[in-house]
Amino acid sequence: MGKEIGSAGFTADDFARFSQRLQLETTHAQAAYARGEFADEGLVAGFELEAWLINEHFFPVPLNVPFLERMDSPLVVPELSMFNVEINGTPQDLGGTALSQLESELTATWQQCRRVAADLGVSVIAIGTLPTLRERDLSLASMSPFKRYAALNEQVLRLRGGRPLALDIAGIDNLSLTHADVMLEAATTSFQVHLQTPVSEVARTYNASQILSAPLVALAANSPFLFGRALWHETRIPLFEQTVACCEPGHSEHARVTFGSGYLAGDPTALFAENLSAYPVLLPFEEPGPVHAYAHLRLHNGTIWRWNRMLIGFDRDAVPHLRIEQRVMPAGPSIVDMIANAAFFYGAVRILARQSVAPESRLPFAVACDNFYRAARHGLEAQLGWVDGRRENVAELLLRELLPMAHEGLIELGLAAADIERYLAVISARLHSRQNGAAWQLAHYAKYQDFFRLAADYLEHQRRLMPVHEWPI
Repeated sequence: MGKEIGSAGFTADDFARFSQRLQLETTHAQAAYARGEFADEGLVAGFELEAWLINEHFFPVPLNVPFLERMDSPLVVPELSMFNVEINGTPQDLGGTALSQLESELTATWQQCRRVAADLGVSVIAIGTLPTLRERDLSLASMSPFKRYAALNEQVLRLRGGRPLALDIAGIDNLSLTHADVMLEAATTSFQVHLQTPVSEVARTYNASQILSAPLVALAANSPFLFGRALWHETRIPLFEQTVACCEPGHSEHARVTFGSGYLAGDPTALFAENLSAYPVLLPFEEPGPVHAYAHLRLHNGTIWRWNRMLIGFDRDAVPHLRIEQRVMPAGPSIVDMIANAAFFYGAVRILARQSVAPESRLPFAVACDNFYRAARHGLEAQLGWVDGRRENVAELLLRELLPMAHEGLIELGLAAADIERYLAVISARLHSRQNGAAWQLAHYAKYQDFFRLAADYLEHQRRLMPVHEWPI
């Protein structure tokens, strides 16, 4: 969905031609995998961070067009709404000082964003859901002026037969409402971590990434409030799932935003085959080029938001590679927190994917899925089932097993010792204090009962680049 399309209006012939090309490219990708044509070396790390533009009253402000013009950076690009932007990191070979390089670049880009925002009289903030957001902020008038977004809204509503989108979240409080368009999606902002993986290891790594989704979302939770209600610790999860719901309620087997339908058995291109067979085309924009460029496969894949998504990319010499996009973590609270989350993920997924007994053979997919929603709802207080058959508090599981695993994995990857100690110390302190972004926000609101003070204090702590476990309330 990051690529602009050439038309927002489609005909039946457009869908037919696109579907035919999608079939060809999917078949080609499966055959290319079978022939060993995907890259089988190298580990590369990257990320995408979504952020908000807010005014002095802490309400979102739709100014991303002049903001992006002034930024003039290929690393900072538009998002669905005019009050959101996306910040990208330059991919790094996963070794040595890759993590601190990612942090340094993100810090530099973030500080530039702050300066440009200040020149426009606004601020930039990274937070999963904005506690001062109002439903009226999420109108089509605030949609970024790109055809792909207008087409997405049109096609989602077409598949729904014109019915408005229904939001129904039961959490600490309850929230039920209907909304006429997909702009509710703009209420969710994330920190998406990428891991390019040798093709021979990608299926096991993808399964390990699914298993880690529950501990990751509990560890990183930072989205407890929406429209004045305290809901889940990571409200982004049910919010995003319900805001791009193309199917009838109760028929979510192939929802567009989903934890998935199962582990990979071996062939990672099975996910692209599932895309072809189970998901109607949303954006049938034809693009010239060879079948092996996979333009249509990649566009279609970009309209299916699995919480762990498989992506096709290309190396400098045009060799196709596969990478995993881990999508469960929210934006914020601080830059060091986000890079620490990425460090934890990279280390833990490395060890899980290489265990002699595959963890996916010991943890049923249904349990991994249930864990994910429990963790999103309850954060660090969630009780999860694990591969040893036990059920325990997720923070204790992280401290007992997964944090040491991440340490081992980062050493195996050849990360710099100083980086390993720095980032995993942040994770350890967060777990011992039980203060992630969601816990801090909930405690702050419980004390002051003021969303505007919450947003002001949050922004001040974030500006000081403090890890969230050090934030006072």
